[in-house]
Amino acid sequence: MNDREPRGRAQDRAPDEAAREAAVVELEAALGHRFADASLLDTALRHASYAHERARDASDAADGEAESNERLEFLGDAVLALVVAEALYAAKPDWREGELTRALHSVVEGRSLASLAASLGVGDVMRLGRTEESSGGASKPKVLEDAMEALIGAMYLDAGLDPVRRFVGDRFAETLAVDAAPVERDPKTELQERLMRDVGEFPSYRLTADTGIEGDEARFSVEVVSKGEVLGRGTDRTKRRAEKAAAREALARPPEDVEAPRDGR
Repeated sequence: MNDREPRGRAQDRAPDEAAREAAVVELEAALGHRFADASLLDTALRHASYAHERARDASDAADGEAESNERLEFLGDAVLALVVAEALYAAKPDWREGELTRALHSVVEGRSLASLAASLGVGDVMRLGRTEESSGGASKPKVLEDAMEALIGAMYLDAGLDPVRRFVGDRFAETLAVDAAPVERDPKTELQERLMRDVGEFPSYRLTADTGIEGDEARFSVEVVSKGEVLGRGTDRTKRRAEKAAAREALARPPEDVEAPRDGR
């Protein structure tokens, strides 16, 4: 039973709603923070599609459920960046700005936050509009990413930076450890800079195969090309990842091989 409500009201809840309330309590435990203001947590878990549906009914709009988690998402994005940057600055006194920035981005980028939200079961307790819910919104990366940022914003408003620092330190301990290795530089950026310096041309990427199968780990095959020469090939489940794999292969070649297209090609 949720101890924030009268006993009778909690007993009258539908079974699936009672299960959701139990899951919300588990989420608080996973976050390491029990909300003093439960309305902040409720808002953080309220997707815009749900809020818009409630707002269409004037009587429901008055109950506070017409506010989505978008404002908390905005705040949480900034709070998370601050806390992670602070932790990296303290843990890595010998890292240069570029190394700190790459490590920061590895934590706050969308896929990382969506994966974290999924591991915490955030999708299971989201309030979604009917259309969004029927289209699988509870598992959409963007929905999960935004909700994770909103939860961080809610924790900050509820109790300041301390619970956010604890949560970030726990969930990203490997990245923030004193002995953590620097995050790999983006291979596409590194290859682009090398080719511009040595050849005077940006590389191009061309898709060579697409299995068309959703979730296929080898769906996309890509080649990276400079001055008509294939420098590397990559295969992965997304085009972006395949392009990175191709760039990584190109960077592994001896520098003279990459520079070769300058002469007569």
